[in-house]
Amino acid sequence: MDTLEEHINLIEVTPQNVEDYGVFCVKDKKAPGYAEKVNWMRNKLNGGVKLQILADEHGKQLGFVEYTPAESCWRAVDAPGYLFVQCIYIARKANRDQNLGSRLLDAVEADARNSMKNGVCTLSSDGPWLANKTLFEKNGFLQAATRGRFELLYKPFAADSPVPTFMDWVPSLEEHQGWHLVYADQCPWHDKSVTALSNVAREQGVPLQVTKLERPEDAQKGPSGFGTFALIKDGKLLADHYLSATRFKNILKKEFVG
Repeated sequence: MDTLEEHINLIEVTPQNVEDYGVFCVKDKKAPGYAEKVNWMRNKLNGGVKLQILADEHGKQLGFVEYTPAESCWRAVDAPGYLFVQCIYIARKANRDQNLGSRLLDAVEADARNSMKNGVCTLSSDGPWLANKTLFEKNGFLQAATRGRFELLYKPFAADSPVPTFMDWVPSLEEHQGWHLVYADQCPWHDKSVTALSNVAREQGVPLQVTKLERPEDAQKGPSGFGTFALIKDGKLLADHYLSATRFKNILKKEFVG
C-alpha cells in the first residue's frame, strides 16, 4: 500500500527562488508580512537561510522547515559551526503521523553534513510558536540546556562537537523600561501583530515603543530567548511570541488592574 510519504516532493527555497514557491505560512502575496518575509530572506545578513517545503503530487504544501547557519540565527543561542532550525511545522496531524517531520529534519542534517558542520541544533518548547522536543528526540537530538520555557537541543556529529549554549537575555530585558514591542521580520505573522498591537496601544493611550530588529546579532543579544518577538513593560517580559489584539487587551487589563 502506498504511503503519503512516497508521493511527497521536497522543495528547497532560497533567497533566489522564494518568489516562485512562497514562504509557506502566508499564501497570499498581498497579505501583511509576505513582502517583509521575502525581503528578510533576501537580506545579505541572512546568508545561508533556507526553507525546505514538503509538497504533495498536486503541489499542495504540507509542511516546512526553516534553518540557517547558527552564527546568523534569530534566537538567543550561541552554537558555532551548527545549522540551526528556526521553525518546523507540519500543517495537519494526519500528516505528522506520516514521518514528514522526520523527513524535513533528515534534509537539514544532510545539508549540515555536506557543509561539514558540527551538527544541527534548535530551540524547543511546550509553549506556543515553537515545536516541542518530541520530534527532535525521536531523531537523535540531545538536551544541551534549559532556561525558562525553552530547551536547547542539539545533534552533534562528533564526540568533540561543542555544546550549544544560551545567550543571556536578562541584561537586555532589564534595559527596556516602559512599554516596548521588539520584533523581527523572520516570522511573516509579526507584521500583522505589530499593526494590531500598535493600534490598541494608541486607542488606550499606552506609550508603546516599537523596535524592529534588523540583524541576527540583535536577536541573539535581545530581550527574549525567542529572539524575534518581545512585549515588555519595565523590564518584565509579558509575551515572547505573536499576539492578537484581543490577547494584548487582556494583558493591558491585567497590568493596569494589577
